[in-house]
Amino acid sequence: MAFPVGFGWAAATAAYQVEGGWDADGKGPCVWDTFTHQGGERVFKNQTGDVACGSYTLWEEDLKCIKQLGLTHYRFSLSWSRLLPDGTTGFINQKGIDYYNKIIDDLLKNGVTPIVTLYHFDLPQALEDQGGWLSESIIESFDKYAQFCFSTFGDRVKQWITINEANVLSVMAYDLGMFPPGIPHFGTGGYQAAHNLIKAHARSWHSYDSLFRKEQKGMVSLSLFAVWLEPADPNSVSDQEAAKRAIKFHLDFFAKPIFIDGDYPEVVKSQIASMSQKQGYPSSRLPEFTEEEKKMIKGTADFFAVQYYTTRLIKYQENKKGELGILQDAEIEFFPDPSWKNVDWIYVVPWGVRKLLKYIKDTYNNPVIYITENGFPQSDPAPLDDTQRWEHFRQIFQELFKAIQLDKVNLQVYCAWSLLDNFEWNQGYSSRFGLFHVDFEDPARPRVPYTSAEEYAKIIRNNGLEAHL
Repeated sequence: MAFPVGFGWAAATAAYQVEGGWDADGKGPCVWDTFTHQGGERVFKNQTGDVACGSYTLWEEDLKCIKQLGLTHYRFSLSWSRLLPDGTTGFINQKGIDYYNKIIDDLLKNGVTPIVTLYHFDLPQALEDQGGWLSESIIESFDKYAQFCFSTFGDRVKQWITINEANVLSVMAYDLGMFPPGIPHFGTGGYQAAHNLIKAHARSWHSYDSLFRKEQKGMVSLSLFAVWLEPADPNSVSDQEAAKRAIKFHLDFFAKPIFIDGDYPEVVKSQIASMSQKQGYPSSRLPEFTEEEKKMIKGTADFFAVQYYTTRLIKYQENKKGELGILQDAEIEFFPDPSWKNVDWIYVVPWGVRKLLKYIKDTYNNPVIYITENGFPQSDPAPLDDTQRWEHFRQIFQELFKAIQLDKVNLQVYCAWSLLDNFEWNQGYSSRFGLFHVDFEDPARPRVPYTSAEEYAKIIRNNGLEAHL
C-alpha cells in the first residue's frame, strides 16, 4: 500500500499552542494571552499558553522530534504579535524574525519542507481592541502582515496557509463567544467575521500573486475545518436535504467563494435572508459581496487545505421559534452515531475522510489537496503505549490510500495533529494530541515518543502501510 512517490508526510503545531514565551523578547500580547489571563473557567482549570511546550526556547528539542519521525514537511504557524507586537509594521520585532528564521533554516538543512501558517487564532490584542475580525479595517492589517511575512521568509517558504480554520474561528470567536474576545453575537457576529476573513485571505493571495509569486514561486491557500456530515436517516428526504445544507453552511460557505465564483452558496444566502426577514431584520444578517469583491475573491487558492477529525449525523430541525444562530439558520441539528467510539468531541469515523475528499474532488474541480490537520486525542494521563490510538491512525491511512487509488483524489500532503501534546484551546492541557508526550509539570518540558510516533515513522520510511489491509 505505497502512497504516490513524493507524497508529503508531516506533523503540525501552532504558535500559541506550543511556543510559550508569551511576553519574551518584545512579543506583544495576543488575544489568547488576554483571554486566558482573565480566568473565569473558560479554559480547563484556567490553564494558559504562557509556557506551553516551551518551544520558543526549546526549538532544538522539537527539531529532534521532527528528525526522529523522518518528516518530509513540518507545518507551524507564525505568531503575528511576536513579529509585529501591535499588529502593524510600525514596530518590527527582530527577535521574532530571528526565531522563525532559525526554524525555517534548520528545517531546510534537514531536508524538511516548511508549511507556514500566517495566522492560527492568535490575533494581536491591539487589533482586537480595534474591533478584530468584526471590523473591516482588519483586512488591510492582515494584508500588510502577510506581505511582511512573504517578503521576510518567502525566499525559503514555498507553501503558505494564510488563515487557519477561518470557519471555526468566525463561529467560536465571534458567534458563540467561546474563543477570545469571548463575547457572543448569535446569528450575526460569525457572518460578519467570516465576510472579513474571506476578503482578508483574498487580498493577501493577490498580494502574493502580484508582488512575490514570480520570484518566489510558492503556493498560497487557507485551511478549512471539515466534519463529514451524513443524513441521520438516509431514507428521509428532509434529513438528506439537511445534510447537504449543513455542508454548504460548514465548508462551502468559505470554499465556494474562494474556489468557484466569489460568492456564498445560494441555499446559505436564501436561508439566512428568509430567517432574517421573519425576525424583523431590514436586510439579511449575512453581508453581501459587491460584484467587484466577487471578482477579487474568486480563484484565490493554489491548493485545497482541509482539516478532518470526525463525522456527525444531521437531522432536519425546523426553526419554528425564529431563534438566532447559525444552526438555526441552517435548520439542522447534529449528533454522533451512538455506536461510534469517542474521546471528547472526536468520534472515530475513518471512512468519513474518504467521503470528504471525494466531495472536495467532485465539488471543487479535482484540486490538489493537503490534509493540514488530522489526529486523535488521548485524555490525560495518556499512556505512552497508545496502540488503540495508533489503530485509528492506521484506519485513516487505509482510507486515504483508497481515496488516492480508487477515487483518484489528488491528495499530496498529510499533516498529523500534532507533533507535541500542547495547549488545546478551551481544553487546556487535558486533551493530548501529540505524537510526542510532553510533561507539563516538568520545567524542562521533556518530549517522549508515544508508540504512535514510532509507528508513524515506519509509515514515513515505507511511504505507506505494510501490505496487509
